[in-house]
Amino acid sequence: MAKNHKKIIAENRKARFDFFIEDQFEAGLVLLGTEVKSLRQGRANLKDAYARIKDGEVYVYQLHIAPYPFAYYGNHDPLRPRKLLLHKQEIKRLYSKVNEKGHTLVPLRLYFKDGKVKIVIALAKGKRKYDKRVAIRKRDEKRELDRERKRYS
Repeated sequence: MAKNHKKIIAENRKARFDFFIEDQFEAGLVLLGTEVKSLRQGRANLKDAYARIKDGEVYVYQLHIAPYPFAYYGNHDPLRPRKLLLHKQEIKRLYSKVNEKGHTLVPLRLYFKDGKVKIVIALAKGKRKYDKRVAIRKRDEKRELDRERKRYS
């Protein structure tokens, strides 16, 4: 029985601060050879990336994969839309949820799994300023409690 080896390439930490994560999906990506080689060097950025459903297929936009420096010709466009590989049932479920007010698709993590590039996209709902302030306050309180525990133990 083979183990699932995961090597994380990039992670969108800000997404958990900006959104309430409701559901997560793992998807494959349709990539070019130079993109895979660049990803093996860890040269990707998920910061401003988002996903959309277009013509019954899911695409990720603004996912920056740096050009592969050793490519002689035929290097890729760093910000080109990339198709995600999901089952039809998953796409239908996502489509119905995304059409609800305030829901969006946000990439959370990009990684290698058994030699294949995978992306985790989340069905998310945007947080308001108030929600973000509450999250900051909770994080600060937890940090303060941890300091107190550490000091007394």
